[in-house]
Amino acid sequence: MIGKLRGRLDSVGEDFVILDVQGVGYIVHCSPRTLSEIPRSGEVALAVETQVREDSIRLYGFPSDMERDWFRLLQTVQGVGAKLALAILGTFEPAELGVTIARQDKAAIARAPGVGPRLAGRLISELKEKAAVPGAASLTSSEMPAAEDAIAALVGLGYSRPQAAGAVAHSRAALGDDAETSALIRQGLRELAR
Repeated sequence: MIGKLRGRLDSVGEDFVILDVQGVGYIVHCSPRTLSEIPRSGEVALAVETQVREDSIRLYGFPSDMERDWFRLLQTVQGVGAKLALAILGTFEPAELGVTIARQDKAAIARAPGVGPRLAGRLISELKEKAAVPGAASLTSSEMPAAEDAIAALVGLGYSRPQAAGAVAHSRAALGDDAETSALIRQGLRELAR
């Protein structure tokens, strides 16, 4: 499976780019926001989700691993496929989406193309426990390596990055800013087990 591509931008379509990687052109589907942010010259690197269906293989590209994690997480909700997940990620940046879900702001989520009030409610009810809590995005800064190491360890154990970041944010709030990595991991596992 393809997890990352780095190459030269060959062309841009309505909902995809063709990325030239050493002479091979890969069609990579992207959200409108990602399409607008991709540099038109120089090297482009995208985190990639490969989806294999009976009749096709599709690549979806994202500027970060966290956005790819959200793409996967959104599709765990009934009624959300790849196209709708891209539309939601075209409307919200990952950190903003986590905060919106944590606040249970149905009206904001319903502004994404193709998301009505009922689906917005389902997204919130199914993802509110998995969404990163407000402030969790700041945990990944180089000023807090213990928090980042704890998040990486929880991701290594199979949790999604948004789940891990949320658990570590709660753990840090409970244990204090000076908590060590091992304590954050233990507390984070307790949070995730609830």
